[in-house]
Amino acid sequence: MSAALSLRLLHCYSKQGTFGYGCGAIRPLSLSVQRDGYKYVNAQELPTDMRSITDRAATTLLWTELFRGLAMTMSYLFREPATINYPFEKGPLSPRFRGEHALRRYPNGEERCIACKLCEAVCPAQAITIEAETRADGSRRTTRYDIDMTKCIYCGFCQEACPVDAIVEFSTVNLQLKNSTTPPNPPSKQTVNVF
Repeated sequence: MSAALSLRLLHCYSKQGTFGYGCGAIRPLSLSVQRDGYKYVNAQELPTDMRSITDRAATTLLWTELFRGLAMTMSYLFREPATINYPFEKGPLSPRFRGEHALRRYPNGEERCIACKLCEAVCPAQAITIEAETRADGSRRTTRYDIDMTKCIYCGFCQEACPVDAIVEFSTVNLQLKNSTTPPNPPSKQTVNVF
């Protein structure tokens, strides 16, 4: 037998009901999908009464879904938008927002930090580095206070751990001029020195 004839016989035998076989002799061994004899499950037949036919025709011809969608779109034109134009408009900030860090000073200009290094110890990201020296009067003061802002996770633990409230976190939006001569004043705090 030639290859074409054997392929034709295989195809005939694999079809359902060919030559008196119910499922076909080859079908159970085949990996291909059977293409005929589909059974539709939960298939809904379209109603054939005149009212249903007229409704379907009106929906198709008059594009009622299209106009319903356009009406909803047009209704949103007259509502207040849900978004803001961010760089030019600022949204409301939560009062609990934690942002940029700042070291506070006493009203006489002396820094509050006593170099206890509690903030450095409590920082989970290890973003704070403090170096301290003893002054002539015996008090300890910082010579270097660095916060690596690329490591900082803004958790606020440093602010909570500080015994003298030397470090605060507040919104950068509240900083009017970062390099101005007058330091910014966060709410309910005294003068702040931005490092």
